[in-house]
Amino acid sequence: MRAALGLVLVSALALGACSSGGDTSAEGGDTKASCAPSEGNVTLTYTTWIPGIENVVKLWNDKNPNIQVKVQTGPNGNGGTYANFFNQLKAGNAPDLGHIEYDALPSFRVQDGLTNLADCAEVTAAKDQFVDWTWGQVSFGEQNAVYGIPQDTGPMALFYRKDLFEKNNIPVPTTWEEYAAAAVKVKAAGGYITNFSQSDISQFAGLSWQAGGRWFANDGTKWTVNLQDEGTTKVANYWQDLISKKLVSAVPPWTTEWDNAYNTGQAWTWVSAVWGANSIKSGAPDTSGKWAVAPMPQWTAGGTVAGNWGGSSTAVFKGSKHPYEAAKFALWLNTSEEALTALNKEAQLYPATKAGAKLPALSEGVEFYGGQKIYDVFATASTQVSPDFVWGPTMTSTYATASDGFKAVVSGTGTLLDTLKTTQAKTVETLKSQSIPVAE
Repeated sequence: MRAALGLVLVSALALGACSSGGDTSAEGGDTKASCAPSEGNVTLTYTTWIPGIENVVKLWNDKNPNIQVKVQTGPNGNGGTYANFFNQLKAGNAPDLGHIEYDALPSFRVQDGLTNLADCAEVTAAKDQFVDWTWGQVSFGEQNAVYGIPQDTGPMALFYRKDLFEKNNIPVPTTWEEYAAAAVKVKAAGGYITNFSQSDISQFAGLSWQAGGRWFANDGTKWTVNLQDEGTTKVANYWQDLISKKLVSAVPPWTTEWDNAYNTGQAWTWVSAVWGANSIKSGAPDTSGKWAVAPMPQWTAGGTVAGNWGGSSTAVFKGSKHPYEAAKFALWLNTSEEALTALNKEAQLYPATKAGAKLPALSEGVEFYGGQKIYDVFATASTQVSPDFVWGPTMTSTYATASDGFKAVVSGTGTLLDTLKTTQAKTVETLKSQSIPVAE
């Protein structure tokens, strides 16, 4: 499947490059790094939204006076940083390195915005250090191609207010049926079981992933788009019911209002990825010691299936004058025990490297979560994520369309299934507009 994905992306890029008169290589228009060291001192620019990243980068800067990294921070990718990246690439002033989630990488690849690091010997030599499926995410199965260094993964689980569930004698739900039943009891107790994300569609993608939804596929020549498959439809109907019954809140995610809902006990759970541990810790500081983590609710009692939300890479953008140094920093950031430990401490990132999963920090109890060894839950979940979920090449556009529809739904207009139908049609339209082959 990954090989087929790579073929479709290369074909699409070649078509786009030919139509625009761009300078392309024989392999499909990618920008390949020579990976020769630059002369003199180098200052790299790196844009990300990782909490506390300045402290991590300082570890590098203190030891590498000849290769300094200047951090630029912004909102999460779909919250604005990706749009900025595309604008900067168009203007020719993109940073050297950027934080790009796996689901967004194909969009940048199709736009020829990434530097192929395959000629960097240290990069290709690092392949076996990473969990296999993550390397596929950054290479697309193409031969002699690496478009980013895997950083973290996003296995999902259930964050819940242990104190509130115990106080109100509500069992922690293990199935989605139990979760819906708990939502009624939580509402009666004066809260909401969770907040339905109306703008960050990545969470909905992770929920669909767990249910067996597969939005994109290809046969090596054409893309198939299906945002209304059985698994996704099941998820959409489930959350539509909770929304219609007003059993979930719908404040915009990543806002002060969202944080306040969790900090004041208005929202009792969050089905999120491992990195969500830091989001709750930083956004709801008054609730320290009151949270716990349990496996993701299952569609079938006794099931052992998890979804994945997020997971990121560190990519070198087209136009960087220092690909060798940029690759060197990206490898340190995502493979060294020093950096991985710091990333976990600052942002609770779950490493994409095989060795990273065995970091001492991941075996310790987390004070904010009552001393629970929460990473044991995510370590198990990471083995329960299906590896065959394929991201489409225009995910930023797909997410934007879905977000507009979801916002309308929580305001009482239309349904989630209506939105998915519209999003599917517009996604196909976008693919065709970029000369990307689509199956009819």
